[in-house]
Amino acid sequence: MEAVAKSSSPVGGMTLNSLLMEKNAENTYTSKSLLRRGLGRLPSWLKNKYLLASAFFIIWMFFFDPKDVGSDLNRRAKLKDLQRTERNLDQQITDTRKELYLLKTNAQTIEKYAREKYMMKKDNEDLFIVDPSPESN
Repeated sequence: MEAVAKSSSPVGGMTLNSLLMEKNAENTYTSKSLLRRGLGRLPSWLKNKYLLASAFFIIWMFFFDPKDVGSDLNRRAKLKDLQRTERNLDQQITDTRKELYLLKTNAQTIEKYAREKYMMKKDNEDLFIVDPSPESN
């Protein structure tokens, strides 16, 4: 009975109830600090919020943004292809204009063009069309 009487009496100015409440508060604090203890194991550079935000931004821009790197490379390749096609078409236009100029100015060119493109012939000529076939061995 004396032990019960001693526990209910103030020890160092504290009662048993206040000691239990303090102990519960420490347990609550320690359970909340488990997350902090887990983060305490990480290197300090992984706790840097600016580094994490920058890394998130870079990953977002490289992979998830509508204008990401893969799409940009595809667009550049398509642009090169279109520019190559444009150069070819410009060359064809130049050749066609040159041919048109020759057709407008030279009678021999008109005759040559008519014979090659439209298989035309003069009245006193015979036309033989030879179809080049691949040689077989």
